[in-house]
Amino acid sequence: MSGGVDSSVAASLLVEAGHECVGVFMRHARPAVEPQGQLAIVEPRAGHQGCCSAADALDARRVADRLGIPLYPLDLTDDFERIIDDFAAEYGRGRTPNPCVRCNAWLKFGKLFDYADAIGASHVATGHYARLEATATEVPVLRRGLDPARDQSYVLFAIPPDRLRRMLLPVGGLPKADVRARARDLGLAVADKPDSQEICFVAPGAHAGLVAARLGGSRAGDIVDLSGNVLGQHPGIEHYTVGQRQGLGIATGQRLHVIRIEAASRRVVVGPRTAVPEQFLEAADATWLVPVPTAPFACEVQCRAQRTAAPAIVTPLAADRFEARFTGGAEATPGPISPGQPAVIYAGDRLLGGGWIER
Repeated sequence: MSGGVDSSVAASLLVEAGHECVGVFMRHARPAVEPQGQLAIVEPRAGHQGCCSAADALDARRVADRLGIPLYPLDLTDDFERIIDDFAAEYGRGRTPNPCVRCNAWLKFGKLFDYADAIGASHVATGHYARLEATATEVPVLRRGLDPARDQSYVLFAIPPDRLRRMLLPVGGLPKADVRARARDLGLAVADKPDSQEICFVAPGAHAGLVAARLGGSRAGDIVDLSGNVLGQHPGIEHYTVGQRQGLGIATGQRLHVIRIEAASRRVVVGPRTAVPEQFLEAADATWLVPVPTAPFACEVQCRAQRTAAPAIVTPLAADRFEARFTGGAEATPGPISPGQPAVIYAGDRLLGGGWIER
């Protein structure tokens, strides 16, 4: 229970269905000052909603009291350090990380299972917008949420398949408007609370300071064109992601985009929009919710949480590696392909698996 409307309504639905529920609030967003004085973990900016703050804990407590269920705060600060370290290390490698996927795999559907086992709970439930369907096999089918504008299946791809049998996603079959309406009917104070929109451990635009504090030293270097000509300098590769156009800090009279980031030389390579990679990717550390494929197959691949999936041919390279070649042409690309982001594979609304983009 995060203190948001989705997990609150999920809990209410489980209580209504007759389950014996225990609420859990993950405590990990303590203020932490980094060695260089950079505040690493902060409250969200005004008008935007983060998660796991002291105010969220109070909201979760009020909802639990309203539903008549216990709520226990779990201090996962030490475990959460692993996510922050991974976040910084990925930027240091010239990649664009996705800490929410790591949190789901390592904490929400990782460490919380340890707690569930400790108290004899049969399932772990959250307010994610995705759907699970039981099958005759051991691994349930994971589908997109019924509300396409709210679907969160993308950030669940890395959950170990054996955990799916013990997961419940009560709001995945509901439109968001219905979830808010149910919250109002129940008199929950979080009915109109804004959705979480921020990374919970660093303020928008402040991630570069966190990376610098965690890794130490400078990752400043040159901004170069596709021929290697120096166009300017940048303060650190962690300020950039593939496809980025705004905030490059150079003026050439052309619209330039980040084409790639070369961590070893600390060079940011820029060029025209047509040079941004959108047709091919290779991914590693794959998780499969179906039998591991051994031959190429047609599917759709999604490369960012807020983008649509694009038609592709996925070719397995090993049990935990695959490549995807996009087949939709200029009208159906996945958008800029950024190393470090997930590439998640779908057949219609069914999630088949995914991996982390390497190139």
